[in-house]
Amino acid sequence: MSYQVNRKGYYGEFGGAFIPEMMHPNIEELQEKYMEVINSYNFRQDFIALLKHYVGRPSPLYYARRMSEKYQSHIFLKREDLNHTGSHKINNTIGQILLAKALGKTRIIAETGAGQHGVATATVCALMDMKCIVYMGALDVQRQAPNVKKMRMLGAEVIAAESGNKTLKDATNEAMRDWINNPEDTHYIIGSVVGPHPYPDMVARFQSVISEEIKWQLDEQLGRELPTRVIACVGGGSNAAGAFYHFLDSEAVELIGVEAAGKGIETKETAATLTLGKPGVLHSSRSFVMQTNDGQIIEPYSISAGLDYPGIGPMHANLHATKRAKYLWATDDEVLEAALELTQLEGIIPALESAHALAALKKLSLKPEDVNVISLSGRGDKDMETYLNHFGY
Repeated sequence: MSYQVNRKGYYGEFGGAFIPEMMHPNIEELQEKYMEVINSYNFRQDFIALLKHYVGRPSPLYYARRMSEKYQSHIFLKREDLNHTGSHKINNTIGQILLAKALGKTRIIAETGAGQHGVATATVCALMDMKCIVYMGALDVQRQAPNVKKMRMLGAEVIAAESGNKTLKDATNEAMRDWINNPEDTHYIIGSVVGPHPYPDMVARFQSVISEEIKWQLDEQLGRELPTRVIACVGGGSNAAGAFYHFLDSEAVELIGVEAAGKGIETKETAATLTLGKPGVLHSSRSFVMQTNDGQIIEPYSISAGLDYPGIGPMHANLHATKRAKYLWATDDEVLEAALELTQLEGIIPALESAHALAALKKLSLKPEDVNVISLSGRGDKDMETYLNHFGY
C-alpha cells in the first residue's frame, strides 16, 4: 500500500482540489510546475544551503535523560524548536519562497494561527525582498502578540480576520480570497499539509527533512535507523507529516499523532478532528472535518493557537483510515502539565502545540527497550503569557 499522494492529488479517498473556477489558474500552475522546480539542481542546491547556513539544520536529536529515567523508556527529542524563528515552519517557507521566485511571483500571502508560520513567512520574505501579507484570526492576534510584533518588524502587513471564531480557519478563508483576486503576481504559502493539491504533498516534502535527519541521527547515536515510535502533535499536521515521512513504509515504526482535545472531547470546546470529525471538504480538499449533520463547520477550540483548526491534512486522514498511524488526543490541562514536566526535567520550555506530543507519553505502554522520538516542533517563547497566567509565576 502506498501512503504517498497519487497523480490526481489523492491519499486514498482523501485530498484532491475542490476549488472555485477563479482559483484554477493558480492551482494549475502549481500542479504543472512544482515537481519540476523542486527537483531541479538549482532549487535543491539553494534549499539545502539555506537549511544549513540560514535555518541552522540539522536540528539536534537530543536524548532526554531525565525524561527517559522517569518513563523507563528511551526518549529522544527532535529539536525543531532550535531552528531559526523557533519552529519547524521555516523548513516549508524556505522551500515555498524559492518556488515562488522560480515561478516569477513578487507578492506573498500566508495564513497563521500560533504566528510561527507567519513569522517564518515574514522572515523569508525579508530575506528574498518580497512583499508579505499575513492573515491571522483576530483572537490569535491578541493571544500571540509577540509573534505579531515580530512579523511587523520583519516588514509584513498583518491583517486580522474578524469572521467566525477569529482563528486559523478564518485566516485561511481570507488568504484564499486574496489569492483569487491576485493570481498573477501572488504566491500563497500555506503553512500546513492542508488545502488543494499540490499543497499537502509539497509541504510534506519540504518538512520531510525532519524524518530524513532522524534516521541518520539515530544511526549515528544507536547504530539503528528506525525508532520504535515517532510522536508528533497534529493540527493541520505539517510537523507530523515531516516526522513520519521517511518511516511511512517501515511498518515496524509506530506513528502517533496527538490532536488537541481542548477542554475535553465530550465538550463543544475541542479541536480533535479525527476523533470527532466526519469526511468532508474544507479549504479545497477532502479530509476529516468537524461539522454538523448538515455540513456546517463546528468552530474548534484549543489552548494552542496552532492546533485550533476544524480539519486535518488528507495525508493524516488516510493514515488514520488505513490504521497506519494512531491518533490520540490531549486536553489543555494534560498539555500544560506535560509542558511543565519537560521544562523542569530537561530545561526546555516547549510550545503549547509541541506539549500535546509530550502529553502522549502518559497514554502509551512504553517498554524499557523502546526508542521513542518526539517531534518538539516549537519553542515556548510565544506562549509564556499563557504559562505564567496558568502557573501563577
